[in-house]
Amino acid sequence: MFRSAAELVEIAEKEEILISEVMIRQEMEVKNKSREEVYAEMEKNLQVMEQAVEDALKGVQSVTGLTGGDAVLIQNYMKEKTPLSGNLMLDAVSKAMGTNEVNAAMGTICATPTAGSAGVVPGTLFAVKNQLNPTREQMIRYLFTSGAFGFVVANNAFISGAAGGCQAEVGSAGAMASAAIVEMAGGTPQASAEAFAITLKNMLGLVCDPVAGLVEVPCVKRNAAGSSLAIVSADLALAGVTSRIPCDEVIGAMYRIGKQMPSTLRETGEGGLADTPTGRLLKEKIFGMTV
Repeated sequence: MFRSAAELVEIAEKEEILISEVMIRQEMEVKNKSREEVYAEMEKNLQVMEQAVEDALKGVQSVTGLTGGDAVLIQNYMKEKTPLSGNLMLDAVSKAMGTNEVNAAMGTICATPTAGSAGVVPGTLFAVKNQLNPTREQMIRYLFTSGAFGFVVANNAFISGAAGGCQAEVGSAGAMASAAIVEMAGGTPQASAEAFAITLKNMLGLVCDPVAGLVEVPCVKRNAAGSSLAIVSADLALAGVTSRIPCDEVIGAMYRIGKQMPSTLRETGEGGLADTPTGRLLKEKIFGMTV
C-alpha cells in the first residue's frame, strides 16, 4: 500500500515494475479480486471514455445551450488549417472538451477524477494514441497510472472544486494524465512523478467559479488547458526536466492553497467568472431568477 508519490515511485523502482502495475496489484489486494477482474473493471471505464469521445465528435449540445459543438469546430479547423499548437495537442484539446460537452449534455462519462475534469485523461489518451500506437493493455495501464496518482491526491489533499477549487479538479486531472503519458511513452516512474508535479504546480490557485453553478462555463474550456498542459509537462519530464519542488510537496501546497481559498471561489457560483455581469445574466436567463 502506498500513500505518497514518493512511496509509489519507490515501490516501482525497487520491484522494477511500472507504476500502473503497482496500482493493479494494490487494487487486487484491496478489493480481493483477480487481475482479470481488476482489468475488466478498468476496461469498462475505457469503453465509456471511448464512447464519450465518439459521441462528442458527432456533435452534442447541452440543455442550457451554454456548451456544445466546440469539439467538432476544432476537428474541422485541424482539417482545414495548420494548427499553431500542433495536431496532437489540439486533438487532445478537442477530445477533452468534447468529453465534457457530453457530460453537460447529460451523456455518460467517467469521472477522472471528477465530472468537471472528466475530459483531460481520455482527451490526452485518445490523442497520444495516434502517435504512440499503444496496445489495448497499454491504454488500460494508462488509466491505472492516472488512478495511482489520483489516489495519492485524494488521500493527501482533495479532488473536488468545492473543497479546493478547480486546481483540485482540472489541476489534478492534468497532472494525472501527464504522469500516464510519460509511462506510455516509455519514461521512468520518477519521470512520471516529475511530470505530475510540473503540471499541478502550474495549476495552483485555479479557482472553481461555475457560471450559474453549472459544470459548463468555464469548466469545458479548462479541460482544454489541463490537457494541453499535461502534454507539455510530459514532454518536459521525458526530456529530463525536473520539478525543483517534489511531487508530494506540490500536492501539499495545493491542499493549503485550497484551504485558504474563500468559499466564493470554491464551486458556489458566487465569485470569479460567475459573478461577472455576463455570468449573472446567464444565470438569470437559465433559471429565471433575479441576480
